[in-house]
Amino acid sequence: MEKQLRETAKRLLSDRTVDVVIGYGRLETGAIGPVFITDPDQTDQLVWNTECHQNLIVYLTRKETRPAGKAAVVVKGCDARAAVVLVNESQLNREQFLLIGMVCSGMADQKKAGNPSDLPLYAKCETCTAHAPTTVDILIGDPASAPAPLSKEDRMQKGNYAKLAKIKALSPEDRLDFWKKEFSRCIKCYACRQSCPICYCNRCVADKNRPIRIDTSSTLKGNFAWNILRAFHLAGRCVGCGACSAACPVGIDLDLLNLSLAIPAEEHFNFVSGSDWGTAPLIGTFSEEDREDFIR
Repeated sequence: MEKQLRETAKRLLSDRTVDVVIGYGRLETGAIGPVFITDPDQTDQLVWNTECHQNLIVYLTRKETRPAGKAAVVVKGCDARAAVVLVNESQLNREQFLLIGMVCSGMADQKKAGNPSDLPLYAKCETCTAHAPTTVDILIGDPASAPAPLSKEDRMQKGNYAKLAKIKALSPEDRLDFWKKEFSRCIKCYACRQSCPICYCNRCVADKNRPIRIDTSSTLKGNFAWNILRAFHLAGRCVGCGACSAACPVGIDLDLLNLSLAIPAEEHFNFVSGSDWGTAPLIGTFSEEDREDFIR
């Protein structure tokens, strides 16, 4: 797949189909991170392995990278869904980029100790339904080799779904204690926001100081306000790529918070964020066919 990726990128740059390829490469630090390739002769810098966890769609909305021209972005299935959301929310022009989809069996959880080749997969990868991207322009890899999507019932018994079920089974007091312990570790670095392609506001509410909506210092009150507010802003929009949890330097499991809102969206509205081009956003869209039995 890596060889095919490099050949594809070289062809796209050579025939001027795109101006830049945004993919994964080995950085000077030795880690895998984003690389921006504009020269066809430099496509051998591109890599593909289980360390390519970052969602590169985030760079399509950055003012610093837009002048580079039309981009081809290397994406996993969950990443591709983020591009769909941005187009459906009129934040991107579909004609201004291409998606190079990579068939993916899951990314290694790099925060776990051990050799990268032996690391366990992220919990969110175990229940992923987009191992073989379907909304991309070019697909690399054999979709038949990807893990088959789990049924909704099977998903509830595995990965982050199972973790979340255990938390929901706790008493309200114990659930609050769980999140207090999680959020008490937040240092307000906003790495979650910066790594998330769906957080595209030019000026975040957390940065506004007239008036101050959220405590700027790392207090439990301010940490709760920030993380809960961000989760609600992502309701019906988060694609479950796990970029926020992977970027968090203190290991807060933000995937669980986002999943707690994604599950009701699917259960009550049969809505999975980023699954189809042209689908109206869940929040702010009314349909007479919407279920109402969950309203209390």
